[in-house]
Amino acid sequence: MIMSVLNVNKNNFDSVKANEKPVLLDFYADWCGPCRMVSPIVDEIAEENPQYLVGKINIDKEPELAQSFGVLSIPTLAVMKNGKVIRQSAGAKPKDQILAMLEN
Repeated sequence: MIMSVLNVNKNNFDSVKANEKPVLLDFYADWCGPCRMVSPIVDEIAEENPQYLVGKINIDKEPELAQSFGVLSIPTLAVMKNGKVIRQSAGAKPKDQILAMLEN
């Protein structure tokens, strides 16, 4: 079974937050060049790692969620465990660094 990336919005965020798996959130915008570089990497991580819940949040459509995470620049990647943000990082990252955020 291939896990797809969840499109996260304020309507489904509570269920994402309550998920028992570690959650990787990718805050992005369609007009953001570095976001377009990170997006296929995030998709790959979702497909290869069913032990994680991977979601993307479009900051133009979900400004309240972006604000609640203190997102000031994009792409921003956030890792949540047990409903709490344990790691957050702005800027494009290679796959190994994104996986390291999830694994450590």
